[in-house]
Amino acid sequence: MVQHKGEIVEKAVRESGYSITRLAKKLGKSRRWVYQIFDKPNVPINYIIEIGKAIHHDFSAEIKELNEYKRSVRLQTWDDPEGEFFTEKDKAEYWKNKYLLLLEKYNELLTK
Repeated sequence: MVQHKGEIVEKAVRESGYSITRLAKKLGKSRRWVYQIFDKPNVPINYIIEIGKAIHHDFSAEIKELNEYKRSVRLQTWDDPEGEFFTEKDKAEYWKNKYLLLLEKYNELLTK
Protein backbone atom coordinates (compact mmCIF):
# COMPACT_ATOMS: atom_id res chain seq x y z
CA MET A 1 0.00 0.00 0.00
CA VAL A 2 1.36 3.41 -1.00
CA GLN A 3 1.33 6.03 1.71
CA HIS A 4 -0.49 9.30 0.98
CA LYS A 5 2.09 11.57 2.57
CA GLY A 6 -0.07 14.68 2.21
CA GLU A 7 -2.81 13.12 4.33
CA ILE A 8 -0.27 12.07 6.97
CA VAL A 9 1.12 15.62 7.07
CA GLU A 10 -2.38 17.13 7.23
CA LYS A 11 -3.38 14.87 10.14
CA ALA A 12 -0.24 15.83 12.09
CA VAL A 13 -0.73 19.55 11.38
CA ARG A 14 -4.36 19.47 12.50
CA GLU A 15 -3.48 17.50 15.65
CA SER A 16 -0.66 19.93 16.45
CA GLY A 17 -3.09 22.80 16.99
CA TYR A 18 -1.24 25.01 14.50
CA SER A 19 -3.56 26.96 12.27
CA ILE A 20 -2.89 26.73 8.54
CA THR A 21 -2.26 30.49 8.50
CA ARG A 22 0.28 30.26 11.32
CA LEU A 23 2.05 27.30 9.70
CA ALA A 24 2.19 29.00 6.30
CA LYS A 25 3.62 32.15 7.87
CA LYS A 26 6.22 30.18 9.84
CA LEU A 27 7.32 28.38 6.65
CA GLY A 28 7.29 31.56 4.56
CA LYS A 29 4.71 29.99 2.25
CA SER A 30 1.10 30.70 1.31
CA ARG A 31 -1.93 28.97 2.81
CA ARG A 32 -2.63 27.66 -0.67
CA TRP A 33 0.80 26.01 -0.74
CA VAL A 34 0.01 24.23 2.54
CA TYR A 35 -3.31 22.94 1.20
CA GLN A 36 -1.58 21.75 -1.98
CA ILE A 37 0.85 19.77 0.17
CA PHE A 38 -2.11 18.11 1.91
CA ASP A 39 -3.48 17.04 -1.48
CA LYS A 40 -0.22 15.50 -2.76
CA PRO A 41 0.18 11.76 -2.26
CA ASN A 42 3.96 12.06 -2.70
CA VAL A 43 5.22 15.08 -0.75
CA PRO A 44 9.00 15.66 -1.06
CA ILE A 45 10.90 14.56 2.05
CA ASN A 46 12.48 17.99 2.56
CA TYR A 47 9.00 19.57 2.82
CA ILE A 48 7.94 16.92 5.33
CA ILE A 49 11.02 17.61 7.45
CA GLU A 50 10.44 21.38 7.22
CA ILE A 51 6.78 21.05 8.26
CA GLY A 52 7.71 18.62 11.04
CA LYS A 53 10.18 21.11 12.47
CA ALA A 54 7.62 23.91 12.29
CA ILE A 55 4.98 21.95 14.21
CA HIS A 56 7.49 20.04 16.39
CA HIS A 57 6.51 16.66 14.99
CA ASP A 58 8.74 13.76 13.97
CA PHE A 59 7.24 11.97 10.98
CA SER A 60 9.71 9.05 11.19
CA ALA A 61 7.12 6.66 12.63
CA GLU A 62 4.50 7.42 9.97
CA ILE A 63 6.59 7.87 6.82
CA LYS A 64 8.88 4.96 5.98
CA GLU A 65 11.06 6.83 3.49
CA LEU A 66 12.05 9.40 6.11
CA ASN A 67 14.15 6.87 8.03
CA GLU A 68 15.76 5.64 4.80
CA TYR A 69 16.46 9.25 3.80
CA LYS A 70 18.09 10.06 7.14
CA ARG A 71 20.17 6.88 7.00
CA SER A 72 21.35 7.55 3.43
CA VAL A 73 22.33 11.10 4.29
CA ARG A 74 24.39 9.86 7.23
CA LEU A 75 26.17 7.27 5.07
CA GLN A 76 27.15 9.64 2.28
CA THR A 77 30.82 10.47 2.05
CA TRP A 78 32.57 12.74 -0.39
CA ASP A 79 35.95 11.20 -1.11
CA ASP A 80 35.99 12.59 -4.65
CA PRO A 81 38.68 15.27 -4.89
CA GLU A 82 38.76 15.24 -8.69
CA GLY A 83 35.00 15.64 -9.02
CA GLU A 84 34.74 12.48 -11.09
CA PHE A 85 31.66 10.96 -9.49
CA PHE A 86 29.65 13.76 -7.88
CA THR A 87 28.33 16.86 -9.61
CA GLU A 88 28.14 20.25 -7.92
CA LYS A 89 24.40 19.68 -7.56
CA ASP A 90 25.07 16.37 -5.75
CA LYS A 91 27.47 18.09 -3.39
CA ALA A 92 25.03 20.93 -2.72
CA GLU A 93 22.30 18.39 -1.95
CA TYR A 94 24.65 16.57 0.42
CA TRP A 95 25.45 19.73 2.38
CA LYS A 96 21.79 20.76 2.46
CA ASN A 97 20.87 17.34 3.88
CA LYS A 98 23.72 17.49 6.37
CA TYR A 99 22.49 20.91 7.51
CA LEU A 100 18.92 19.58 7.92
CA LEU A 101 20.15 16.68 10.05
CA LEU A 102 22.19 19.01 12.25
CA LEU A 103 19.17 21.26 12.62
CA GLU A 104 17.07 18.26 13.66
CA LYS A 105 19.63 17.26 16.28
CA TYR A 106 19.77 20.84 17.54
CA ASN A 107 15.98 20.97 17.85
CA GLU A 108 16.01 17.65 19.72
CA LEU A 109 18.52 19.06 22.18
CA LEU A 110 16.39 22.16 22.68
CA THR A 111 13.36 20.05 23.57
CA LYS A 112 15.26 18.05 26.21
